[in-house]
Amino acid sequence: MLNQSNISKLLAVVLLGFLARRAAANGFGLPDQDAFATARGEAFVATADNASAIYYNPAGIAQLTGSNLRGGLNSVYFEPTYQPPGGKPNSGQTYYSSDNFAFLPQLFYTYTAKGAPYSFGLGVYAPYGGNMNWPQDTGFRSVAISGSLKYVTINPVVAIKLLPSLSVGAGAMVNYAKISMYQGLRPATTRGANFFNFTGDGWSVGYNAGVLWQPLTELSFGATFRSSARMNFQGNTDFQLFPGAYNTPAQRDASAQFTFPLTTVFGVSYRPTPKWNIEVDANYTDWSSFGTVNIEQAPPPVRRPFTQNVPVNLDWQASWMYELGVTRYFDNGWHVSGGYVFNQNSVPNTYYTPLAADLDRNFFSLGTGFKGKRFNFDIAYQLGFTFDHNVSGSTPSSKPGGFSGENANGTYGFSSQAIFVSAGIHF
Repeated sequence: MLNQSNISKLLAVVLLGFLARRAAANGFGLPDQDAFATARGEAFVATADNASAIYYNPAGIAQLTGSNLRGGLNSVYFEPTYQPPGGKPNSGQTYYSSDNFAFLPQLFYTYTAKGAPYSFGLGVYAPYGGNMNWPQDTGFRSVAISGSLKYVTINPVVAIKLLPSLSVGAGAMVNYAKISMYQGLRPATTRGANFFNFTGDGWSVGYNAGVLWQPLTELSFGATFRSSARMNFQGNTDFQLFPGAYNTPAQRDASAQFTFPLTTVFGVSYRPTPKWNIEVDANYTDWSSFGTVNIEQAPPPVRRPFTQNVPVNLDWQASWMYELGVTRYFDNGWHVSGGYVFNQNSVPNTYYTPLAADLDRNFFSLGTGFKGKRFNFDIAYQLGFTFDHNVSGSTPSSKPGGFSGENANGTYGFSSQAIFVSAGIHF
């Protein structure tokens, strides 16, 4: 039988378990913000020569002239899988998440007056987000079932060309996020019985900055930094311990603060001729900002030993993405690109959650595009896959679900396919 203490702690597990969800990227980050960059394996920080540089490297907008408007849509199909270990019910059976599609839009605008050393830009994009929805009979129902995250950033930037070969840029990030998740309380298989639901939203602010240096025609260096951002989610919980007339769903206010991680990217672009651009980048994300988080509820529980503030241990780890991109340019304005990304996992097995299904991943991409005097467009295809990841010895981040005897142990897999289209106009 559950008590108020278990319910309080369960909020922490559900919320933090959901935020471990990732959508084909590092942690739950979404680095794919432009079709040209994605075709190059996201190796773009030392190139940054279209309006999406607002995200990839704000110093890059100093390369642009006049007004540039560029928008895109990334359509992703991803398929996380899970197999219970031997000894569990249905061991050997493969389970799939039913929320398999994501559509991620973005919009960028830049302006540089003729002959001016200053450039201005504004971007609207989603740097984090995702959905996950597991079946009820996986064997980890009381650990995780479903969740969603929507995260939007409004990012004005300014760039200055200090020298013909050197520019710097920086801007503010205003972020809005909304989360929702659904959690079982017991190892049952009926949705709507013994459930727990949390919704919340919040705002935060941060900044990004970058530098672009091209000392030689053949060589360009780039670096960018995105600050951490503390998000205070305010919302409520709905839960039902037992179905029936004597236990109607209850509700209480809840809040939680999460520090979204800082990210820094370094890259070098080699251009042996004007027809080739080869770039290598290293992308570092400090997911250790997800260490221990306190969940606060109001009104507080009225009896001891119940507590109002619930600490939850995540112990996430910093991770890297290594990116390689190649572009071949043609005389008629067309180009083709290819790329590869290796993405390290961030979530340790000790606190593993199926809403993260976090593991080392590989991404291959191909794309083509056209750049004219006024119009430009790119289209990219990306294939993602991983080798199976075996989890053992896992425990919930907190202990409210210990009564169920369930955990996240098992074998996890992942594959994805994405088509990204971006188009722009110069005026």
